[in-house]
Amino acid sequence: MLNARDILETITMIQDEHLDVRTITMGISLLDCCHSDIDRMCDRVYDKITRYAKNLVSTGEQIEKELGIPIINKRISVTPAAMILAACDDRDAVKLAKTLEKAAVECGVNFLGGFSALVQKGFGPGDKELIEAIPEALSVTDHICSSVNIGSTKTGINMDAVAMMGKVVKRSAELTADRDCIGPAKLVVFCNAPEDNPFMAGAFHGAGEPDCVINVGVSGPGVVRAALAKAGDCDLTAVADLIKKTAFKITRMGQLVANEASRRLGVPFGIVDLSLAPTPAIGDSVAHILEEMGLEACGCHGTTAALALLNDAVKKGGVMASSHVGGLSGAFIPVTEDAGMIDAARSGALSITKLEAMTAVCSVGLDMINIPGDTPPEVISAIIADEAAIGMVNSKTTAVRVIPAIGKKVGDELSFGGLLGSGPVMPLSTYSPAKFIARGGRIPAPMQSLKN
Repeated sequence: MLNARDILETITMIQDEHLDVRTITMGISLLDCCHSDIDRMCDRVYDKITRYAKNLVSTGEQIEKELGIPIINKRISVTPAAMILAACDDRDAVKLAKTLEKAAVECGVNFLGGFSALVQKGFGPGDKELIEAIPEALSVTDHICSSVNIGSTKTGINMDAVAMMGKVVKRSAELTADRDCIGPAKLVVFCNAPEDNPFMAGAFHGAGEPDCVINVGVSGPGVVRAALAKAGDCDLTAVADLIKKTAFKITRMGQLVANEASRRLGVPFGIVDLSLAPTPAIGDSVAHILEEMGLEACGCHGTTAALALLNDAVKKGGVMASSHVGGLSGAFIPVTEDAGMIDAARSGALSITKLEAMTAVCSVGLDMINIPGDTPPEVISAIIADEAAIGMVNSKTTAVRVIPAIGKKVGDELSFGGLLGSGPVMPLSTYSPAKFIARGGRIPAPMQSLKN
């Protein structure tokens, strides 16, 4: 039962501690849009998206106004585009990307995700065509996000796809070099990609999902940090308990918004993703939560342990608040999108090797990291392979979103604006993994995949 204290606490969270619903994402299946003629299929795709999502933005704005809860983004995710492209005689993936862009603009959403391929065990019809088209597709669109799943605990890692993606990431940066290399900032390479993730750039509408669904992603790093600041010098058991209670409150707010959006749009409710998603705003940082626990700077020894505590406590508190938790659900560590991570990277406290260690216990992986513009594609592929191995062996989602800063070197800055933020170019090892990547083939699935 609500009381005045609960209401005032929530108002403070929203006004002073950056509590918000980060996104309402409508997932739409495009499987019934398949056609052998690319033009007919694009017409069907446009018609279905604009019909289903025509009221998504206005409904989100109404809920935001009535409940007083900020809803930062309204987004769409669709069936992995490679799956419907497979039905076409002319597999013009860029034409499909332009159609998705047109639909996103018509609906007024912030992003549309699902220009994606699932190739963890090999390439099917349409997969290679879509992957090869990603650089151009991201350069000619503003709202389209892309993802490729190259591995899983069940299948192992498709190293041929890993080798392709190193080249795709580099080419995406080159084609958008005049716009601070924005292309790869809209591209994620996954291992164990979830089918119901509402967060960009990795959102897509999985084949096992219903025809249409509403998924909600919440965010509240500032709320967690403020709660810890008030707690004083308690031990780590008490810290974990406090984070659980705070995550419960954050997730209940997301559940309320999800139920309202589902009811008003007449679309089934899917999941609440209870991830702590930071922003470049001061006071809305996952890194600052870790420092509030007692670290001098994010990236120092102890950071991985502190992040593990945070991630686990967020999950435990969130699952008590909603019966349908999904997506990524944990703590994000995107460097350019987190004010504390940006400061730590600039000062040298945070390195890419420490970030890799942190990905073993966080929600996703190496996210929004600027790397030198002359980084060879095989080094990018090796970074992807390392992250995929962590995800595969630990049965968790991992991902890579790195941005080769064309024309820039270590210490220079890239700025994307908005939620994507800005940050320094971080150094990489200069030793070459080229021969390893060139071997191709598949890294076999680990023993823990045999659970039947």
